Amino acid sequence: MFGKLFGRGEEGPGADPHALPVPRRRSGVHPLRALGDRRVLALVEAADAGDWEGVKEALAPFDLGRDHQVLGQLTDIGGLEEWIVRAVEEDKEHRAEALLISGARHIHWGWEARTAARAVDVSQEQWRTFHERLHTAERQLLEAAELRPDWITPWRQLLTSARGMSLGSPVAETRRDAALRRDPLDLDVHLAWLSQLQPRWGGEPGEALEFARAAFAAAPDGHRLGCVVAMAYIEEWVESDDSACLQDPRIRTELRQAAERSVLHHAYERRLGWQGDYNIFAMALALAGSSTASNVFRELEGAYTEWPWTYMSEPQKAYARFRKAF
Repeated sequence: MFGKLFGRGEEGPGADPHALPVPRRRSGVHPLRALGDRRVLALVEAADAGDWEGVKEALAPFDLGRDHQVLGQLTDIGGLEEWIVRAVEEDKEHRAEALLISGARHIHWGWEARTAARAVDVSQEQWRTFHERLHTAERQLLEAAELRPDWITPWRQLLTSARGMSLGSPVAETRRDAALRRDPLDLDVHLAWLSQLQPRWGGEPGEALEFARAAFAAAPDGHRLGCVVAMAYIEEWVESDDSACLQDPRIRTELRQAAERSVLHHAYERRLGWQGDYNIFAMALALAGSSTASNVFRELEGAYTEWPWTYMSEPQKAYARFRKAF
């Protein structure tokens, strides 16, 4: 039914004219490329080629100051940091966009230097490079936020840099509040704060889940903010030494109800990148052993996003294994 409604896998009047063709794989699983959108792919290809004019043209359909997922497609591009500085310095009209892209890229680039290793296993040279790149990101993102006070994406990115630089709760809370003043129901900001509340970043056990429940309770039916509850349970699984910690009837019930009031609700709007929301719920429901996972996997039709499966070894294989099991 949903395939017909949203034009997936078919041509005709109901098909999305911007949808990328779905690659055929024997396993039925395919990584979601450029959010599954031709316009985003054009943006990524222009950025990969160092073509600032092409990037600006490709950005026209999007609001980079609010669209975290489109911005996220740019932060992964290696080498972008080498040429975007020219746009920052030379393009006064679009300086805010260039600063935002560069700042977000420097955060990602900083974490590439730090790696996902435990803090005790990170070398002094890695720490130095990490902090240098985050300092650059901070400066650029704060200027972007000043130039465009209506934007939310700089504040979302600044939450990540604050966590990496250990700037403390008062700074992080100020940035969170600045973001939520611009959109009180922004999912990406809530997910960033959820990370901040994890014990590994100084939070108290159970604090993140309490925050997630309260946030979703304030959202209307069909809102994607339900993903914050699913992600809170995934984070609990990450923090736990017990791989079966989510195998509890009460957790299964809560996750099923969250999915039914969020991504599986008739009011849920499948916007660009909706597959990311479904992947969060797919992983949480699968870890909890909930049969509702089958409904979510079915609607995905094999579309895999690296996040949040990256918490598992061989993420795509883990996705395929759970998909087959349900």
